[in-house]
Amino acid sequence: MTTTTNTNPSTTSFEFIPRAYRPAKPRSFGLTEVRGPYYSTYGTRHLADVLEVAGQWVDGVKWAGGSFALLPREQVRAFSDLAHEHDAYISSGGWLETVLRYGPDAVEHYLKEAKEVGFDVIEISTGFLSVPTSGLLRLVERVVRAGLKAKPELGIQIGSGGDSGVAELAAETKKDIGDLVDRGKRALEAGASIIMIESEGITENVAEWDTSAAASIMNGLGARNVMFEAADPPVFEWYVKNYGNEVNLFVDHSQVLQLEGLRQNIWGNKSTWGRIANPSPQD
Repeated sequence: MTTTTNTNPSTTSFEFIPRAYRPAKPRSFGLTEVRGPYYSTYGTRHLADVLEVAGQWVDGVKWAGGSFALLPREQVRAFSDLAHEHDAYISSGGWLETVLRYGPDAVEHYLKEAKEVGFDVIEISTGFLSVPTSGLLRLVERVVRAGLKAKPELGIQIGSGGDSGVAELAAETKKDIGDLVDRGKRALEAGASIIMIESEGITENVAEWDTSAAASIMNGLGARNVMFEAADPPVFEWYVKNYGNEVNLFVDHSQVLQLEGLRQNIWGNKSTWGRIANPSPQD
């Protein structure tokens, strides 16, 4: 960076060190969404610590695997309230895929209770289910009518979203990337706020990363309309290195500062150290 002052609209120590530009919250790009309790079991005290330390860099908290359905409602609501205190949204994760198996009444009840416990975003995953584009669009419209933001999760790997191994997923084969882009465009037109991109088949549980798929998604849908799952440091580093620090990423809650340090160009590894730049609007 050639600037001599830190122009980030935030409060940090050592501000005399220049940083790559990052807008203040609420952000519409360069979003960092973090994983809620699932692989790591934690409660509101732990989340409070995370948000107290790094809340200005956390845009959203996403439940995973329907884990909220294992907690008392007051605990789920407490997570929402805590996130909202730090100007972060709460996303349901992809549990709607489970709810769909029990019919339209279950979906209606799910959306109603989601609002009651403070969810802001409903993720619409179909990794295990075969849902036509028309059905996906109806779900998007239904979520929006319920006063929630719709975030379809799309991917190229059949059977994604679980804990299947590389060989097992390879046997399931992949979907056409053009179909993903088309479904994403139509979902955005139907009112979806952003499209979550499933990492399986691209950078997770594959013998070799499919970087061409990521490029096709970026070019087809636009960087600000997609969020990539990247809960592995080499993966989120690759996205920032190739698409800049405005890429929207989903990571583990333990990785917020590591990712933000990379976004702001204050640290990195051999291939990214000192190489991430983004001029501020004032430059």
